[in-house]
Amino acid sequence: MSASTKQVVTRFAPSPTGFLHIGGARTALFNYLLARASGGKYLVRIEDTDKKRSTPEAIEAIHDGLEWLGLLGDEPPVFQSQRSERHVEVAEELLAKGHAYRCYLTSEELQARREKAQAEKRPFRINSEWRDCTPGPEQEGQPFVVRLKTPNEGETVIEDKVQGRIAVQNEEVDDFILLRSDGTPTYMLAVVVDDHDMGVTHIVRGDDHLNNAFRQLPLIRAMGWDEPVYAHVPLIHGSDGAKLSKRHGALGVDSYRDEMGLLPEAVFNYLLRLGWGHGDDEIISREQAIEWFGLDGIGKSPSRFDMKKLLNLNGHYIREADDERLADLVLDKMPEGAVRDLLVRAMPELKARARDLNELAVGAQFLFKTRPLAMTEKAQGLLDADARQLLACAHASFSAVPDWTIEAVEDATRKVAEEAEVKLGKLAQPLRAALTGSNTSPGIFDVLVLLGRDEALARIADQMVEPN
Repeated sequence: MSASTKQVVTRFAPSPTGFLHIGGARTALFNYLLARASGGKYLVRIEDTDKKRSTPEAIEAIHDGLEWLGLLGDEPPVFQSQRSERHVEVAEELLAKGHAYRCYLTSEELQARREKAQAEKRPFRINSEWRDCTPGPEQEGQPFVVRLKTPNEGETVIEDKVQGRIAVQNEEVDDFILLRSDGTPTYMLAVVVDDHDMGVTHIVRGDDHLNNAFRQLPLIRAMGWDEPVYAHVPLIHGSDGAKLSKRHGALGVDSYRDEMGLLPEAVFNYLLRLGWGHGDDEIISREQAIEWFGLDGIGKSPSRFDMKKLLNLNGHYIREADDERLADLVLDKMPEGAVRDLLVRAMPELKARARDLNELAVGAQFLFKTRPLAMTEKAQGLLDADARQLLACAHASFSAVPDWTIEAVEDATRKVAEEAEVKLGKLAQPLRAALTGSNTSPGIFDVLVLLGRDEALARIADQMVEPN
């Protein structure tokens, strides 16, 4: 049965040598969506065979990042390091079938051949005489590696779902190592065996793995296993077209959450649109993504990471988010003693102008400041003698307001401006400075009501006269 007629099974297989980076998160997303869109299964495999570089902290970070984005596998993750016996078993089966051989070439012999190829300015290819040679008694006890006998004539063709038809001459593919001289399996062997045993039908990964496909297919065919459907996705570049780096925003997913204050649904939506499209749609929910996703929507050109676009998209999702959820997310960024209920009440106004949780937190700071308020330089510049006189008039008018509502404080503010024969903004700006310590804030009437009558009047009174 071909891979295309089976239940679709995809996998995301990160190496836990660091945090879940943005490119890996997009690979996980595409695999998740392909499985969901086809009613299939999405799995996660931790490729932790590099014991020196694979750490529990990195494994935990990958898990946390996937959980935050809603991309955990449908089953508990498979750990490649726990399957080495199975990998060796397959290598031995290949030896028994004559599809692999023990190679006794020493590292010194290989280096000499490599240097000779360089001197002759030709590509270095492994051409081991042990491929068709039976070891004799003199090889007893000598170190060897196990190599796959790759075809050395004809070509291998992949009908890639993103890249199209790609052909490679078989003579260009080396007899690569399956088992090292210490008997441990290589990455190339482990990946193929694990994909087969996990029932993976579709391999969606970065196009930097395309060359690996031409090495893995001969192994798959030697074992008589079903060939997967390949989709090699172009990598993400920076906004300037260069390789994505930290200066472009190539951070761990945890940085987008913890340091940048982004929402998972915004990152999900943004990663989806990095290299995949559905018409002109930009705002795409998880449900829509599952309904619409297909490999034919992935472009052949590298996508460009645009931090400004990500932040704007995050601003949209903040405005759409539940107020109580947002209050919970920013509460730990507030001063000690901050009241959650007040944050919830303020959220409709606060979230209207914020692009991330950090901006949301900064915008909410005024609610919990202690008197007398510290003034920014721009706020201080708004409080000249005329402004302080206007504040005194406003204080008197607000003190007489019977019900502290938006309508009542707006009416009182407008009357003060009219009586002083100034535009409303001429009064609103010093009021904003006095009430928040800043020259920016939510609407001034909302600020007055959120602070409450007593706190608002006290803050205005602090700025009515020049401090001693």
